[in-house]
Amino acid sequence: MLDSYRRVLSRPGALAFSSAALVARLPISMVGLGIVLLVEERTGSYGLAGTVSAAFVLAQAAVAVAHGRWVDSLGQFRVLPFAVSVFAAGLSLMVLAVEQGWATAWTYVFAAVAGAALPQVGASVRTRWSHLLDEDREVQTAFALEAALDELVFIVGPILVAVLATSWDPVAGLAVAVVSGVVGTWAFALQRRTEPPSGRRTGSGARAPMPWRLVLTLAAVSALLGSLFGSAEVTTVAFAEEQGARWASGWLLAAWALGSLVAGVATGAIHWRVGPATRLRRGAVAMALTMVPLVLVQSVPLMAVVLFLGGTAIAPTLIATMTMVEQGVPAGRLTEGMAVLHTGLVAGVAPGAGIAGFVVDHSGASAAYLVAVAGGVLGALVARTTPGVRP
Repeated sequence: MLDSYRRVLSRPGALAFSSAALVARLPISMVGLGIVLLVEERTGSYGLAGTVSAAFVLAQAAVAVAHGRWVDSLGQFRVLPFAVSVFAAGLSLMVLAVEQGWATAWTYVFAAVAGAALPQVGASVRTRWSHLLDEDREVQTAFALEAALDELVFIVGPILVAVLATSWDPVAGLAVAVVSGVVGTWAFALQRRTEPPSGRRTGSGARAPMPWRLVLTLAAVSALLGSLFGSAEVTTVAFAEEQGARWASGWLLAAWALGSLVAGVATGAIHWRVGPATRLRRGAVAMALTMVPLVLVQSVPLMAVVLFLGGTAIAPTLIATMTMVEQGVPAGRLTEGMAVLHTGLVAGVAPGAGIAGFVVDHSGASAAYLVAVAGGVLGALVARTTPGVRP
């Protein structure tokens, strides 16, 4: 298993840019939960906390495709450092608005600015791997590595935010998110040797055509699975508080991510005999089914176990979507294509978080997990319509 990963990481510059991207992605797992913890602590409303978090991710979704297009056209070094600087300023002002009791509208505005500017590091690092590696199997291993690192981010980030919020102050978790994002993004962007060339065109000088049927169908699947993620995150925080263990929210989300990490590492070491389209369809069904038991659980330790098992369906499913994009989208538009998927994913997180927050406020956490079940079922249905790519 380790040989597969050793081969791709032995490429010149690979370990350095992948490590920097890992640090740069920490805000992805920290900001949403950090906003929920901060706003709920200061206002007492999960509904408001969920909608502010939704404003962050909706703005991120709205601009993600443009970010990807700019990165493909102008290059990672020109776009990513500027974006992360705006992100840091926007999130800092959002915290100030909450702490100083400014009009709620300002909280939404600054959350949206931060979300819109969040750099597309996840798509950019996968584009680097696709540029660096020649064999499909090695690219899939690299994507599995990045999926596992994504889950590591979602293990470390929620725990760090929850610990800082409960033992010190919710502001501290968001401050760490800002610092890690700025430092990691600059470290990644400064590695020019492995940066893919920008502005690649077809022989006629026009941009290569985007296979929109494939990309938009995958984006729709991602949006529905994103609603599962967003609703489950907000609901799990509320579940922990209902159980008198608010401190455990980060640990529960980390258990979910740990299950995905384990499955992601295994995925990268397997020589698959079925294509990514089949793996996507099967994975989406598994994600829906693993949400059902959460409705019935009333114990924090048991919830951790059930979330861990549910997490094993996540990484293989998301790796399949990224593999389909890598195989079906022209190299000169790969970051843009991956950004479309990311747009779908975060666009789904927003309504999922908002609806789940509403249900928590009115019916409790157990009922709110049904929002995640619904998102998973719909995602599995849409996944059945996804066109295939080469096996």
